[in-house]
Amino acid sequence: MSATTDIYFVSGNRDFLIGKDFFKSSNITPLSDITQIEMSGQEALIMHGDTLCTDDTEYQEYRIQVHSNEWKNTFLKKPVEERLSICNDLREKSEEAKKNKQEYIMDVNSDAVHGAFRDNGYPPLLIHGHTHRLNTHDYRFENHVCQRWVLGDWHKKGNYIVWNSNEIKFLYLD
Repeated sequence: MSATTDIYFVSGNRDFLIGKDFFKSSNITPLSDITQIEMSGQEALIMHGDTLCTDDTEYQEYRIQVHSNEWKNTFLKKPVEERLSICNDLREKSEEAKKNKQEYIMDVNSDAVHGAFRDNGYPPLLIHGHTHRLNTHDYRFENHVCQRWVLGDWHKKGNYIVWNSNEIKFLYLD
């Protein structure tokens, strides 16, 4: 008998248009932007991470716009060529905007991180991407010890997290 692997998906800032048909046909389970899970008896939060970057108000306004059903429906009614052109234009504008922003603006906000832990009952672990700053961060909130694990980008070397029993670690693709 062969083992199966369950695949879960949290949409990010470039793949939020993936729809139900894709998930059904690929047997992937979509997760909401912030999902609490349990593995090996330990609670954790899984999220994309962009909602933690609250100092980047320009990005947060963009995020609200493109996640609205009205914007999505209007966008998807356009011809494919026009949609590709819009995507390329948005990507160029994003890259240009990043050049003019200070690093702290594009990173997580401490209060937003605390809020995510607090609002979800202080699970010991939060895993996210978006900032692409591969690292672990330790926190102490009141009497709660929490850790935030940040996945890096895949431009030079892919990375992922493995969580077996009580061990969690980063692994890398060659």
